[in-house]
Amino acid sequence: MLIDSNAYIGHWPFLKLEHNTPETLLGRMKEFGTDVSVVSNLNGIFYKNTQHANEELRDALRSKRAYNDRFIPFAVINPVYGGWRDDFEVCTTAMGMKGVRLYPQYHGYDIAAPPCVELVKMCRDKGLPVAFCLRMVDSRTSSWMDLDKEWTLKSIVPIVKAVPDAKYLVVNVANSVALNDEEMPLFKKAELLMDSSGRNITYWSDLFKSFGTDKFCFGTHAPLLDYFSGLLRIESLRENEADEKTKELLRSGNIKRLLGL
Repeated sequence: MLIDSNAYIGHWPFLKLEHNTPETLLGRMKEFGTDVSVVSNLNGIFYKNTQHANEELRDALRSKRAYNDRFIPFAVINPVYGGWRDDFEVCTTAMGMKGVRLYPQYHGYDIAAPPCVELVKMCRDKGLPVAFCLRMVDSRTSSWMDLDKEWTLKSIVPIVKAVPDAKYLVVNVANSVALNDEEMPLFKKAELLMDSSGRNITYWSDLFKSFGTDKFCFGTHAPLLDYFSGLLRIESLRENEADEKTKELLRSGNIKRLLGL
Protein backbone atom coordinates (compact mmCIF):
# COMPACT_ATOMS: atom_id res chain seq x y z
CA MET A 1 0.00 0.00 0.00
CA LEU A 2 1.16 3.54 -0.74
CA ILE A 3 -0.06 6.56 1.24
CA ASP A 4 1.00 10.11 0.39
CA SER A 5 1.22 12.06 3.64
CA ASN A 6 1.63 15.49 2.07
CA ALA A 7 -0.53 16.68 -0.83
CA TYR A 8 -2.68 19.70 -1.63
CA ILE A 9 -5.44 21.09 -3.74
CA GLY A 10 -5.90 24.82 -4.29
CA HIS A 11 -3.78 27.66 -5.58
CA TRP A 12 -0.43 29.30 -4.90
CA PRO A 13 -0.55 33.06 -5.54
CA PHE A 14 2.95 33.29 -6.99
CA LEU A 15 3.04 30.14 -9.12
CA LYS A 16 0.81 28.49 -11.70
CA LEU A 17 0.08 24.96 -10.54
CA GLU A 18 -1.05 21.85 -12.35
CA HIS A 19 -2.76 18.79 -10.84
CA ASN A 20 -4.17 20.93 -8.03
CA THR A 21 -7.77 19.67 -8.03
CA PRO A 22 -9.05 16.40 -6.56
CA GLU A 23 -9.61 15.01 -10.06
CA THR A 24 -6.14 15.84 -11.39
CA LEU A 25 -4.44 14.85 -8.13
CA LEU A 26 -6.24 11.51 -8.28
CA GLY A 27 -4.91 11.12 -11.81
CA ARG A 28 -1.35 11.50 -10.53
CA MET A 29 -2.07 9.04 -7.73
CA LYS A 30 -3.25 6.45 -10.24
CA GLU A 31 -0.24 7.07 -12.45
CA PHE A 32 2.24 6.39 -9.65
CA GLY A 33 0.28 3.78 -7.72
CA THR A 34 -0.68 5.88 -4.70
CA ASP A 35 -3.70 4.45 -2.90
CA VAL A 36 -4.54 7.29 -0.51
CA SER A 37 -3.43 10.91 -0.06
CA VAL A 38 -3.55 13.16 2.98
CA VAL A 39 -4.74 16.42 1.46
CA SER A 40 -5.30 20.01 2.56
CA ASN A 41 -6.23 23.25 0.80
CA LEU A 42 -3.40 25.63 -0.11
CA ASN A 43 -5.88 28.50 -0.11
CA GLY A 44 -6.05 28.28 3.68
CA ILE A 45 -2.50 29.63 3.90
CA PHE A 46 -3.59 32.92 2.35
CA TYR A 47 -7.25 33.34 3.24
CA LYS A 48 -7.79 35.62 6.21
CA ASN A 49 -10.49 33.19 7.34
CA THR A 50 -9.01 29.70 6.93
CA GLN A 51 -12.39 28.08 7.46
CA HIS A 52 -13.44 29.09 3.97
CA ALA A 53 -10.61 26.93 2.63
CA ASN A 54 -11.69 24.01 4.80
CA GLU A 55 -15.24 24.34 3.45
CA GLU A 56 -13.86 24.36 -0.09
CA LEU A 57 -11.93 21.18 0.61
CA ARG A 58 -14.98 19.49 2.13
CA ASP A 59 -17.16 20.42 -0.84
CA ALA A 60 -14.54 19.32 -3.36
CA LEU A 61 -14.10 15.91 -1.75
CA ARG A 62 -17.86 15.42 -1.50
CA SER A 63 -18.37 16.17 -5.17
CA LYS A 64 -17.57 12.60 -6.28
CA ARG A 65 -18.07 9.29 -4.53
CA ALA A 66 -14.75 8.11 -5.96
CA TYR A 67 -12.93 10.52 -3.64
CA ASN A 68 -14.30 8.98 -0.43
CA ASP A 69 -11.67 6.28 -0.06
CA ARG A 70 -8.79 8.08 -1.74
CA PHE A 71 -8.37 11.29 0.28
CA ILE A 72 -7.83 12.00 3.98
CA PRO A 73 -8.61 15.69 4.65
CA PHE A 74 -6.57 17.88 7.01
CA ALA A 75 -7.93 21.25 8.13
CA VAL A 76 -5.95 24.49 8.08
CA ILE A 77 -6.50 26.34 11.36
CA ASN A 78 -5.16 29.75 12.37
CA PRO A 79 -5.12 29.91 16.20
CA VAL A 80 -4.75 33.70 16.29
CA TYR A 81 -7.88 34.31 14.19
CA GLY A 82 -11.20 34.88 15.94
CA GLY A 83 -13.45 31.85 16.19
CA TRP A 84 -10.72 29.29 15.57
CA ARG A 85 -11.90 27.01 18.38
CA ASP A 86 -15.31 26.76 16.74
CA ASP A 87 -13.63 26.14 13.38
CA PHE A 88 -11.61 23.32 14.94
CA GLU A 89 -14.72 21.64 16.35
CA VAL A 90 -16.64 21.95 13.09
CA CYS A 91 -13.71 20.60 11.06
CA THR A 92 -13.03 17.62 13.31
CA THR A 93 -16.65 16.66 13.91
CA ALA A 94 -19.09 17.77 11.20
CA MET A 95 -16.51 17.85 8.40
CA GLY A 96 -14.62 14.73 9.42
CA MET A 97 -11.12 16.21 9.06
CA LYS A 98 -8.48 13.75 10.30
CA GLY A 99 -5.72 16.19 11.20
CA VAL A 100 -4.68 19.84 11.30
CA ARG A 101 -2.07 21.79 9.38
CA LEU A 102 -0.55 24.89 11.00
CA TYR A 103 1.38 27.68 9.29
CA PRO A 104 2.88 29.94 11.99
CA GLN A 105 5.12 31.83 9.60
CA TYR A 106 2.34 32.68 7.17
CA HIS A 107 -0.27 33.43 9.83
CA GLY A 108 2.07 35.49 11.97
CA TYR A 109 2.53 33.79 15.33
CA ASP A 110 5.30 32.00 17.21
CA ILE A 111 5.21 28.23 17.12
CA ALA A 112 5.23 28.11 20.93
CA ALA A 113 2.68 30.92 21.39
CA PRO A 114 -0.10 30.03 23.88
CA PRO A 115 -2.84 29.76 21.21
CA CYS A 116 -0.71 27.37 19.16
CA VAL A 117 0.10 25.27 22.20
CA GLU A 118 -3.59 25.20 23.10
CA LEU A 119 -4.55 24.05 19.60
CA VAL A 120 -1.92 21.31 19.56
CA LYS A 121 -3.20 20.09 22.92
CA MET A 122 -6.74 20.03 21.52
CA CYS A 123 -5.48 17.90 18.62
CA ARG A 124 -3.67 15.63 21.07
CA ASP A 125 -6.83 15.14 23.09
CA LYS A 126 -8.69 14.06 19.94
CA GLY A 127 -5.81 11.86 18.77
CA LEU A 128 -5.29 13.99 15.66
CA PRO A 129 -1.89 14.67 14.04
CA VAL A 130 -0.59 18.22 13.67
CA ALA A 131 1.38 18.96 10.50
CA PHE A 132 4.09 21.60 10.12
CA CYS A 133 5.87 22.39 6.87
CA LEU A 134 9.52 23.46 6.97
CA ARG A 135 9.37 24.97 3.50
CA MET A 136 6.45 25.56 1.15
CA VAL A 137 8.54 26.79 -1.78
CA ASP A 138 12.23 27.51 -2.32
CA SER A 139 12.82 31.04 -1.00
CA ARG A 140 15.64 31.55 -3.52
CA THR A 141 13.23 31.55 -6.44
CA SER A 142 10.01 32.67 -4.77
CA SER A 143 8.23 35.99 -5.14
CA TRP A 144 9.49 39.00 -3.18
CA MET A 145 6.05 38.99 -1.52
CA ASP A 146 6.57 35.49 -0.10
CA LEU A 147 8.51 34.43 3.00
CA ASP A 148 12.28 34.78 2.85
CA LYS A 149 13.06 32.64 5.91
CA GLU A 150 12.85 28.86 5.84
CA TRP A 151 12.67 26.54 8.83
CA THR A 152 14.97 23.73 9.87
CA LEU A 153 13.97 20.74 11.95
CA LYS A 154 15.19 22.63 15.02
CA SER A 155 12.36 25.15 14.43
CA ILE A 156 9.85 22.51 15.50
CA VAL A 157 11.56 21.84 18.84
CA PRO A 158 9.63 24.44 20.91
CA ILE A 159 6.21 22.96 20.19
CA VAL A 160 7.35 19.36 20.62
CA LYS A 161 8.87 20.38 23.95
CA ALA A 162 5.65 22.16 24.96
CA VAL A 163 3.37 19.24 23.98
CA PRO A 164 5.57 16.13 23.83
CA ASP A 165 2.64 13.69 23.77
CA ALA A 166 0.95 15.07 20.63
CA LYS A 167 1.20 13.52 17.16
CA TYR A 168 3.35 15.44 14.68
CA LEU A 169 3.86 15.32 10.92
CA VAL A 170 6.80 17.40 9.66
CA VAL A 171 6.82 17.78 5.89
CA ASN A 172 9.19 19.03 3.18
CA VAL A 173 12.30 18.71 5.31
CA ALA A 174 14.40 20.69 2.85
CA ASN A 175 16.89 22.11 5.34
CA SER A 176 19.04 20.96 8.25
CA VAL A 177 17.92 18.03 10.41
CA ALA A 178 20.66 18.67 12.97
CA LEU A 179 19.55 18.45 16.60
CA ASN A 180 21.63 18.69 19.76
CA ASP A 181 21.95 16.06 22.49
CA GLU A 182 18.96 17.47 24.36
CA GLU A 183 16.68 17.77 21.33
CA MET A 184 17.32 14.40 19.69
CA PRO A 185 15.86 12.27 22.53
CA LEU A 186 12.80 14.54 22.52
CA PHE A 187 12.20 13.83 18.83
CA LYS A 188 12.95 10.11 19.09
CA LYS A 189 10.46 9.75 21.94
CA ALA A 190 7.73 11.82 20.25
CA GLU A 191 5.10 10.33 17.95
CA LEU A 192 6.48 12.20 14.98
CA LEU A 193 6.99 11.51 11.28
CA MET A 194 8.94 13.30 8.56
CA ASP A 195 7.87 12.84 4.96
CA SER A 196 10.15 11.99 2.03
CA SER A 197 9.42 15.07 -0.11
CA GLY A 198 12.17 17.31 1.30
CA ARG A 199 15.55 17.50 -0.42
CA ASN A 200 17.37 16.73 2.85
CA ILE A 201 15.75 13.30 3.09
CA THR A 202 18.49 11.58 1.11
CA TYR A 203 21.14 9.94 3.28
CA TRP A 204 18.82 7.31 4.69
CA SER A 205 21.47 5.30 6.51
CA ASP A 206 22.40 8.33 8.61
CA LEU A 207 18.75 9.29 9.12
CA PHE A 208 17.79 5.79 10.25
CA LYS A 209 20.76 5.71 12.59
CA SER A 210 19.83 9.07 14.11
CA PHE A 211 16.04 8.85 14.24
CA GLY A 212 15.01 5.25 13.55
CA THR A 213 13.04 3.73 10.68
CA ASP A 214 9.75 4.53 12.42
CA LYS A 215 10.13 8.30 11.95
CA PHE A 216 9.67 8.58 8.17
CA CYS A 217 6.92 8.23 5.58
CA PHE A 218 6.18 8.80 1.92
CA GLY A 219 5.15 12.32 0.90
CA THR A 220 5.10 14.27 -2.35
CA HIS A 221 4.37 17.91 -1.46
CA ALA A 222 2.39 17.86 -4.70
CA PRO A 223 1.59 19.89 -6.69
CA LEU A 224 4.28 22.31 -5.46
CA LEU A 225 7.00 19.71 -6.03
CA ASP A 226 7.18 17.02 -8.66
CA TYR A 227 5.20 13.94 -7.74
CA PHE A 228 7.83 11.26 -8.14
CA SER A 229 10.88 12.41 -6.14
CA GLY A 230 9.43 11.52 -2.74
CA LEU A 231 8.66 8.01 -3.94
CA LEU A 232 11.96 7.57 -5.76
CA ARG A 233 13.85 8.32 -2.53
CA ILE A 234 12.18 5.26 -1.00
CA GLU A 235 12.17 2.89 -3.97
CA SER A 236 15.85 3.55 -4.74
CA LEU A 237 16.99 2.39 -1.29
CA ARG A 238 19.58 -0.36 -1.59
CA GLU A 239 19.24 -3.69 0.19
CA ASN A 240 21.96 -2.73 2.66
CA GLU A 241 20.02 0.46 3.51
CA ALA A 242 16.50 -0.91 3.93
CA ASP A 243 14.84 -4.31 3.61
CA GLU A 244 11.34 -4.76 2.21
CA LYS A 245 9.77 -4.54 5.67
CA THR A 246 11.36 -1.14 6.22
CA LYS A 247 10.21 0.06 2.80
CA GLU A 248 6.66 -0.94 3.64
CA LEU A 249 6.88 1.14 6.82
CA LEU A 250 7.95 4.09 4.69
CA ARG A 251 5.31 3.51 2.02
CA SER A 252 2.37 3.25 4.41
CA GLY A 253 3.01 1.50 7.73
CA ASN A 254 4.30 4.47 9.70
CA ILE A 255 1.67 6.94 8.47
CA LYS A 256 -1.11 4.40 9.08
CA ARG A 257 0.06 4.19 12.67
CA LEU A 258 0.11 7.97 13.06
CA LEU A 259 -3.37 8.33 11.54
CA GLY A 260 -4.79 5.38 13.45
CA LEU A 261 -5.81 3.57 10.24
